[in-house]
Amino acid sequence: MFTAWWVWALAGLVLAILEVVAPTYILLGFAIGAGIVSLGLLTGLLGGMAATAYGVAWLIVTFAILSLIAWLVLRAVFGKPGGTVQTFEKDIND
Repeated sequence: MFTAWWVWALAGLVLAILEVVAPTYILLGFAIGAGIVSLGLLTGLLGGMAATAYGVAWLIVTFAILSLIAWLVLRAVFGKPGGTVQTFEKDIND
């Protein structure tokens, strides 16, 4: 079941929807990782890996590595969470 490309595509879609509901951009890395694994299985690039005895385990390891890379890239592009706090010294109503 986990060697089917549509399972990974569905997981990526669900994670992307959850990212929209709870915007933390942590789930987006997992969604990107699942999408890349799905594309790899669809195109046959990861088909040989899935056909081995430990195929599901290797797919999950590949998913984890790709998700980590995607999350690191997203963090580099969008910056650290929190940012700076803006304070006001003068009130507009004074």
